[in-house]
Amino acid sequence: MSQPRIAMIAPPWFELPPSAYGGIEAMAGDLIEQLALRGVDLTLVGVGRNGTPADFVPTYDTPNEDRLGQVLPEVTHAAELTDIIEKIDPDVVHDHSLAGPLMARGRSMPTVLTAHGPVNGEMGRYYRGLGDSVQLVAVSDAQRRLAPDLNWVGTVHNAVRVDRFPFREDKEDYALFLGRACVEKGIPQAIAAARRAGIHLKIAAKCREPEEKAYFEREIAPLLGPGVEWLGEADRARKAELLQSARCLVFPVSWEEPFGIVMVEAMACGTPVVGFRRGSVPEVVTHGRTGYVCDDVEGLADAIGRVGELSPHDCRREAELRFDVEMMADRYARIYQSVL
Repeated sequence: MSQPRIAMIAPPWFELPPSAYGGIEAMAGDLIEQLALRGVDLTLVGVGRNGTPADFVPTYDTPNEDRLGQVLPEVTHAAELTDIIEKIDPDVVHDHSLAGPLMARGRSMPTVLTAHGPVNGEMGRYYRGLGDSVQLVAVSDAQRRLAPDLNWVGTVHNAVRVDRFPFREDKEDYALFLGRACVEKGIPQAIAAARRAGIHLKIAAKCREPEEKAYFEREIAPLLGPGVEWLGEADRARKAELLQSARCLVFPVSWEEPFGIVMVEAMACGTPVVGFRRGSVPEVVTHGRTGYVCDDVEGLADAIGRVGELSPHDCRREAELRFDVEMMADRYARIYQSVL
């Protein structure tokens, strides 16, 4: 069976691969790289410069990092897709953006849409409005269970190139929070748990947007002090350094997060994850083997104190067996064939 030609639509915010924050972009970049190794004909529609082996069509010459979440970059990016897709003439469009799928209806080729965010509430209403013009892929079973009636065609866990993450068996005595400054990520809960456990906490978090800065000043800054270290946003090299050295990653999300790729990145470094029982956490973390799944701050504190009982080799091995990019590429390749 011949390989289909794929048009990969990235969001309009960050280059691929991203230099720091950008989980969707990192996942899409890894997927492109792995598919290209298999001889798949790929064209990336994105912004800025192209750091992938795919052919490239930019809608913006520079990324829109400073406009993240604004309406105009999203809809402008989407509006240009009709002409771009017509010129590329792919067999399948694989869209990772928010507004891009609005252009799918009426296309001759199928559109596969990875649902990277929530699928309940208003987002569920949006996906229902798209109907059968898109073939939805969930990033976790937990996400899919929230809206089982949507036009799902498969579930594919996000993944990483495990061999690119540095493994370290001997850990330093600090816990790590890695994410962004917002209420859903649970930084105050991470601070409370680390202090209760008597373990130093390092916080590496994206804090660029006005809402993030306001949240930091209001909720996080007053909690900083002895035992809690604010590092700001970490680039890829710094992130790998922090992940491999930490005794654990603390992931106290307060919403049904579809998939936290940072959990997989930690495991790839041999670092266990302690998190709340929300969203995909119980699906990613094997309780008592690669981390602990907790129900409250007290349980989180206890888990931070007990992670020394877990094997860094088990964490790395499970990342290799369950969350390596080769498996993700295999599953998407099967989905492309199934929708044709």
